[in-house]
Amino acid sequence: MLHTLKDLPLSDKDIAPLIISADKVAHVQMNNPLQHALLVLIKSGYTAIPVLDASYRLRGLISKSLILDAMLGDEDFELERLSTLTVNNVMAKDVPCIRPDAPFSKALSLLINHSFLCVVDEEQAFSGILTRRSTLALISKYLHQH
Repeated sequence: MLHTLKDLPLSDKDIAPLIISADKVAHVQMNNPLQHALLVLIKSGYTAIPVLDASYRLRGLISKSLILDAMLGDEDFELERLSTLTVNNVMAKDVPCIRPDAPFSKALSLLINHSFLCVVDEEQAFSGILTRRSTLALISKYLHQH
């Protein structure tokens, strides 16, 4: 019987096969207006997406809730803020990240509190995301085979 994550043969596996590549991930750039970010979020169906700079380095995350908070005025929503504020004004800069060569056990520990992790190299170049869903699917597949 397995007692810890370290007992699971998956714990030392590489996460690389589970990464969704950057070219398939919805994202916005720092200087995009909030209106654009909200449209990307709505069309993609995601609640949060990565924010990249002009060199495609990860700079933060933008979410529907951050945009809605930025639109709140004293008594009402101020819709004009969608066109006057940029993603950079509102984004969260504390982003859960992981390297592409990180062990599965580290990814699993981080995914407990996040629905996805941004995958970056040592220069913060964005290479994709690792989702909780793909990670759990691999664990489920493993458990059903053993």
